Amino acid sequence: MADKLDELVSKAEGIGVIGSPSSTTELALDIMARSVTKKLVGELAFFGYLQDSHRNYALGQITEIKLRNIWHEDPTMRSLIRQRGRVDAVSERQDTHQGEMIISAVFANEQGNYRPSILGTVPATGTPIYLADDGVLRELLAPYQSQIFYLGNVYGSQPMLPLWFKHFERGIEGAGESYHIGVFGKTGSGKSVLAKMIVLGYARHSQMGLFIFDPQGEFSLGLNNAQTKLSIGNVLHPNVLMGLGRKFEVYDLSRFRLGTWELLGELLLEFDLFAEMGVKSTDYQATSANYVVDFFKANNNKFKLKNLDDMAFVAMLDHIHSNIHRIYGGTSGIERVQSFIDEAKQKLGSSQFSPLKEKWDKVIRFFSEGEGKLSIDQIVQQALSIPKTGSRPLIVVDLSKKPSDITSGVWDEKIKPILIDAILGVLLRKAEDAYQNDVSLNTLVVLDEAHRLAPQERIANNERKQRIKTNLIDAVRTTRKYGLGWMFLSQTLSSLDNEIVQQLRISFFGFGLSMGAEYKKLQELVGGKGEYLKLYQQFRDPHSSFDIASREYSFMTIGPVSPLSFSGTPLFLNVFTDVNNFLKSNNIAIQRNLI
Repeated sequence: MADKLDELVSKAEGIGVIGSPSSTTELALDIMARSVTKKLVGELAFFGYLQDSHRNYALGQITEIKLRNIWHEDPTMRSLIRQRGRVDAVSERQDTHQGEMIISAVFANEQGNYRPSILGTVPATGTPIYLADDGVLRELLAPYQSQIFYLGNVYGSQPMLPLWFKHFERGIEGAGESYHIGVFGKTGSGKSVLAKMIVLGYARHSQMGLFIFDPQGEFSLGLNNAQTKLSIGNVLHPNVLMGLGRKFEVYDLSRFRLGTWELLGELLLEFDLFAEMGVKSTDYQATSANYVVDFFKANNNKFKLKNLDDMAFVAMLDHIHSNIHRIYGGTSGIERVQSFIDEAKQKLGSSQFSPLKEKWDKVIRFFSEGEGKLSIDQIVQQALSIPKTGSRPLIVVDLSKKPSDITSGVWDEKIKPILIDAILGVLLRKAEDAYQNDVSLNTLVVLDEAHRLAPQERIANNERKQRIKTNLIDAVRTTRKYGLGWMFLSQTLSSLDNEIVQQLRISFFGFGLSMGAEYKKLQELVGGKGEYLKLYQQFRDPHSSFDIASREYSFMTIGPVSPLSFSGTPLFLNVFTDVNNFLKSNNIAIQRNLI
């Protein structure tokens, strides 16, 4: 193995040598004349050196190239240059190019085996620096090649950046614990596509559960139609999952039902049924909802959530009619509500349109049975349980499709939060039950549009959304011990709750976070003296390209996501834009006619 690597090194392209001053944290590179016209920023480079009697190889990315010409800095020479514009004796000929390199990984060769090491000494000046290629990386990582997953190429370079997405249990391909992951970037930065590719990286592990909250329909888009043309934008495709041996289920509102009386009361409240009944005060409306919930729970043997009908509607009206005096002290309020109820019952008997009955019907469909409909408990259990045969299914809950008779404002601000809170509550309850039974869930939960559900500021005037945020914050603190990891997708860093950001173990940062509060937050997370962010600041807006084919989607990543990142420094990559390259690089076999 050592001989093969030496052979690869002898064929590698040399670009410079280690210069002075250098330290174990900052290496100065003296670029050779033949390489000064090459694009070097972003390139993955490496060098060999001797440490503790072992041959070591250090790899890192070049973040900056500086030009110096001490003669051009001389005041007298500057005056001459101002007149002539160029002095042939010194201009260009006396230029020196110096690079800066971030060391991200060091491997020590111990009898032909490469193990992680550190840059514990400064190699001598003149130590050759080479450009790394796929062959060098494969040789260094040969024992782990089956675990490697590729999302793209090293930023500004040709070799593919080796990453690994390990399941959350122990074992050869396991991390031994769950990770929380963040994917950040402006709209159009490529974060959704990157997240889909990450999900596929985890989907390779048949024993790992995957559960996706999809409030905008981004993840379910390519799954709902197996005949859709496969592209990098909808790489989370039935054909690809089939190639990985994974089944999947997409549940929208037509395929799941709610299952608690408390949720019935809350939906009746959110659909303004009690306001339509003449109960004006919001406090009294909440009290009325509690009376309804208590009534149905007391009569659970007579009324079932899954088949509520007109009889249940009339029974609810009669119960409020009989108990409204407990809510209102004055006769005017009592008489007003009772008259609305009497009118609704009369219209029901004569088959006339009734606003109260309309609101009732809108609510009970969330609980009704139907062919193929499952309860939230059953859906969550599908994601968490390990089948006797085959792999665990990938579960997507699509909340993008609202009923046609519900406005977008009501759906987004009132109904959707209730559904998310209900699903989240079941998920956390089952996670805790599994932990009590000494079972690791080994599951990743993906949450799109996370900044809407857990914003940095307190959510005023919406107790439901505030509860979702509180539960998510509590989840990132506690569920790692359950084997439950979370992946948050957000357009910004500063708008996502700081407690969640601080708990992230792996993060990907796309274009759009290089100014103001976003950049300050980025500096806090990445650390260093700012040198780590030099490459990030060079990211181009993908939509500034001349055409779609030339777009580049660049990301910076921190955390234990690569065998080249164990030193804690960031890595930079350009994500694949061609689905063929992605599939071929990761040995995913699919039906070619669907590409």
